[in-house]
Amino acid sequence: MTDQPTVKVYYDAVCPICRRERRRYERLAGGAPGVVWVDVTSHEAHLRERGIDPRDALRSLYVEDERGRLCDGLDAYILLMRRVPVLRPLAWLIGLPGVKPLLARGYRHWVRRRLAREGRLD
Repeated sequence: MTDQPTVKVYYDAVCPICRRERRRYERLAGGAPGVVWVDVTSHEAHLRERGIDPRDALRSLYVEDERGRLCDGLDAYILLMRRVPVLRPLAWLIGLPGVKPLLARGYRHWVRRRLAREGRLD
């Protein structure tokens, strides 16, 4: 059992890399207690209710914290990583002012290429 409040992770369950990263996170987090995984490809109505465009949800990871606040991109990754002790140093590194913008740009580029390769980029 965990003392951490539950967060919702909106991720692309069609993406094999995304599924693999989810499994890795769950392993490092001891099963990822306190995390609800929501597949963006099959919950479009819920995404819209939360103010997330389903196309945007394919292009970026979204996490809803315990208070219902949404964050996306690297901020979403940082929020998740801070919940797992072994990942906290990586969360700190990713959040550095000189590192975060470079990683964000690379992440956006990688996602666009992946979606284009899969024929899912509009």
